[in-house]
Amino acid sequence: MVRRVALPVVIDIKLVRDNPDLVRASQRARGADETLVDQVLAADEKRRSSITEFESLRSQQKTVSKSVGAAMGKLNAARKAGSADVDVLAKEADEARARATELSAQVKQREAAADQEDKEFTALLRELDNIVLDGVPAGGEEDFETLETVGEPRSFDFEPLDHLALGEKLDAIDMQRGAKVSGSRFYFLKGAGARLSNALMAYAQSIAAEEGFTPLIVPTLVSAQSMGGTGYLDAHEDVYELESGELYLTGTSEVALAGFHTDEILDLSNGPLRYTATSTCYRREAGSYGKDTRGIFRVHQFTKTEMFVYCDPQQAVEEHQNLLRIERRLLDGLELPYRVIDVAAGDLGGSAARKYDCEAWVPTQGKYRELTSTSNCTTYQARRLNIRQRGEGGKTEFVATLNGTMLTDTRPIVALLENHQQADGSIRVPQALQPFLGTDVIRPA
Repeated sequence: MVRRVALPVVIDIKLVRDNPDLVRASQRARGADETLVDQVLAADEKRRSSITEFESLRSQQKTVSKSVGAAMGKLNAARKAGSADVDVLAKEADEARARATELSAQVKQREAAADQEDKEFTALLRELDNIVLDGVPAGGEEDFETLETVGEPRSFDFEPLDHLALGEKLDAIDMQRGAKVSGSRFYFLKGAGARLSNALMAYAQSIAAEEGFTPLIVPTLVSAQSMGGTGYLDAHEDVYELESGELYLTGTSEVALAGFHTDEILDLSNGPLRYTATSTCYRREAGSYGKDTRGIFRVHQFTKTEMFVYCDPQQAVEEHQNLLRIERRLLDGLELPYRVIDVAAGDLGGSAARKYDCEAWVPTQGKYRELTSTSNCTTYQARRLNIRQRGEGGKTEFVATLNGTMLTDTRPIVALLENHQQADGSIRVPQALQPFLGTDVIRPA
C-alpha cells in the first residue's frame, strides 16, 4: 500500500491549505522563502492526486482479480461439461488475466511514484519553519522589541576589569589550560569559579522546585529522532555529531526533555507537565568565528539548567509568560541590570513561534548580552515527536511544548563578576546566591 505522509513530523498541512497567506506572512517576517508555501501546496496536490490514482487502479485491480476468478470458474465448468463455449470462455479468461497483469504493473508503478512524491512533499513541508505568533516583530537580529528594562547600569568610581581579568585575579578562570587540554573556547573553572558554577545551578534548581517543576537527570547523547524532532538538525552547524552518525551531543537539555514523552498520549487533566534538568551542553559555535573570543561568554561546553513544559495549546501563551516570569525572578535575585526583548522573527529558531530573551548588562562591553531565553514552540515539536493528549470525545490532539533557560554557568558568571566587582578585585555576592556559595564576598586568592 502507499505510505501516507506522516503528518506528525511536520507542521499541520491543513493550516497550509486553508490559510496559505498566514504561512507566507510568517515566512516573510522571518526573511525566509515565501515561494516555499506554493511549492508545498503544489507537491501536496501532486501526491494527493497520485494517491487517488493509485487507489482507483487498486480498486480496478481488485475488480479484475475477481473477474479472473469468475472467468476461470466458468471455463473449468464448461470443460467439465464438455461445452462448446470452452474456446470463447478460455479467450475471456486469458483477456482477464492479461488485464490483471497489466493493472498489477500499473499499480506497482503508481505506488512507487506516489511514495516518491510523498517523500518530496514531506521534505518540502519540513523546510517550513513554525508559524510565528501575532505581534512578533518582523526582521532580523537587530529588529527586536524591548519590552522592559530593569535596573540601571552601574557607575564605577574605579576602572572596572572585564570578567576574564577578574577571573584570573581570583584564580577562578583558566583559559590557557582549557586551550591546552581541548583547544580554543574551552576553559577551566577553578576554586571560586567552580563553586560559583555549582552555586548558580543549585540556585536555579531551588527556584525550579519552588515553582513546581519535576527535576530530571537527562542523557546528553541523543538519537537523530530526538535531535531532529526538536528542530536542531534543521540548522545543524552548531551540533556535535558522533562519527557513527547515530548519536548527537546536546546543546541544551531541551532536546532530551522534549524527547522524554515521544510517541505518548499525555494526561494533562491536572494541568501542564513541567520539568527541569541541569546538564552539560555542547555547541560548535561554528558561525561565531571572531566573536567573543576573550573569556567564557561564548564557549563550546557549559552547564545549564533548563525548564520544559508540555501543555494544552490553549495554555501555551500563559505558560510562556510564566517561564519568562521565572527567568526574571532568577535575574532579580542575582541583582543584575537587564532588559527583556521580544526576539524578531528572523532571529527565531525554526521551532519557535515566539521567543523572549533576558539580556544582562555587561559593563566592559557597554551593552546588554543574552543570559536567558524562553520559547513557545506551539505544536511544532510535538508533531514531529508525536506527543498528544486526549481531547474532547476521546480524540487525540497534539500538545504544545515550551522551553526556558533558567541559567547557564558561564554567562551569568561574566555578568556577576563584572557588575558586582569592587575596587580591590573582590566580588560582592548577591544575597540570593549567598546560601549556595557560603560567603557574601569572593576575594582574590
